Amino acid sequence: MLISDFVHKVIATVKKHSMFSGGERILVGLSGGPDSVCLLHVLESLKNKFTLDLSAVYIDHGLRPGETDNEIAFCQELCGALNVPFMTKSIEVKSFAQEQKMNTQEAARQLRYRIFDEVSYTTGAQKIALGHTADDQAETLLMRLLRGSGPTGLAGIPPVRKNIIRPLIETERNDIEKFLDDGQIIFMIDSSNAKKDYLRNRIRLSLFPLLRDLNPDITETLSRTATILRDEEKYFEIIVTKTLMKLITRKTDARIELFLIPVEAMEKIILRRVLRRVIEETKGLRGISFIHIEDIIDLIKKGTAGDRIYLPGDVRIIKGYSTLILTSEPPVTLSTCPLLVPGETILKEAGILIKASVLDLPVETVAGDFQAESALFDTAKLAFPLVARARQDGDFFYPHGFGKRKKLQDFFVDEKVPRDERNRVPLITSGQDIVWVVGYRGDERFKVTEETKNTVKFEVKKIRD
Repeated sequence: MLISDFVHKVIATVKKHSMFSGGERILVGLSGGPDSVCLLHVLESLKNKFTLDLSAVYIDHGLRPGETDNEIAFCQELCGALNVPFMTKSIEVKSFAQEQKMNTQEAARQLRYRIFDEVSYTTGAQKIALGHTADDQAETLLMRLLRGSGPTGLAGIPPVRKNIIRPLIETERNDIEKFLDDGQIIFMIDSSNAKKDYLRNRIRLSLFPLLRDLNPDITETLSRTATILRDEEKYFEIIVTKTLMKLITRKTDARIELFLIPVEAMEKIILRRVLRRVIEETKGLRGISFIHIEDIIDLIKKGTAGDRIYLPGDVRIIKGYSTLILTSEPPVTLSTCPLLVPGETILKEAGILIKASVLDLPVETVAGDFQAESALFDTAKLAFPLVARARQDGDFFYPHGFGKRKKLQDFFVDEKVPRDERNRVPLITSGQDIVWVVGYRGDERFKVTEETKNTVKFEVKKIRD
């Protein structure tokens, strides 16, 4: 088969970015639209040259029920004509978007890539080929610029990301349409692409025609800009990697701790990138904006030990005495545990041991004896067994010295207890009543008075993890 100039250009992109060298199994994401149809035809024309084993998958997003049947039938017929194995997969985008509280496009993207990974694994495909073009690259750069992305975001769509390859990423849509027209290759039209419901479509349909009037080569210009920024990002990534090797003191999949002193002294241009890398490794950067990164820098430069901020995706940044902690670990919740009275009880999640003693002392010895690490309560007012537990919805108590009922939630807010620490604060309870918010305040109803005959004394000792 004679290879056209168009296909030669795609080959140049493939070799430039080392997308494949030969002998690979490649899964093609096929929607039936012009870009993916072009991609499948190009790869089919290269099948013998590179000894490629092709298969294709159509993903039904459940968003256009009136069109998907025709698209599936078209893709199946196309793959049959090219002798390419074909399969379909379905995803529930709307329900996933609601559950995850994200927009429809982002939900579709996450589910789509999840399916690509699953199908590539089951079919043994080493590569997943997608039909992103130079126009998609330019649109992405503008979209991220409008949203306030930094250099990393403006680097655009990578030609290769792990096992994802994009052979058409340096090819403009006009050239693709000409290739299809010259080959009399038919394709389907996605009606949603003509709607201005999404930012990408508004950029494509409204903004790009204006920009093209100012610069007929706007697609090439923006794509080249993305390439330059991506090359610079690669350089900075090397610097960030070397920097992190000296900073990390502890690391798990969901938690990274950095030495604080060198972080405090770091230049912003590197610090921003270090923080983004660490957040990406602990949870991911979805929803993380420039403002979030600046807030973290303010915490590092101006915060005190124990201060923290909360980011989207349940990421928490905590400034310690000697470390900066970035974690997406679920907050620890205290297990319910009966207290030994008298005796010692270890509350593992809280990292403490509670020693309980029953005392028979003169009232002048015990009256008013209440501290964060110890507390005294009237034994006669307590209903045994006593229990240590975490907070529950609707909890309230009568804080000692306050004189009236107070919601525990409001108490924690007033005391500035970090919200991710509240479930590990032990509550000693008598029946349904809170006796002591350990480390903070006792309940007025159980306090020692002149009539007290004997007391229960609690002492708190920290234990090692």
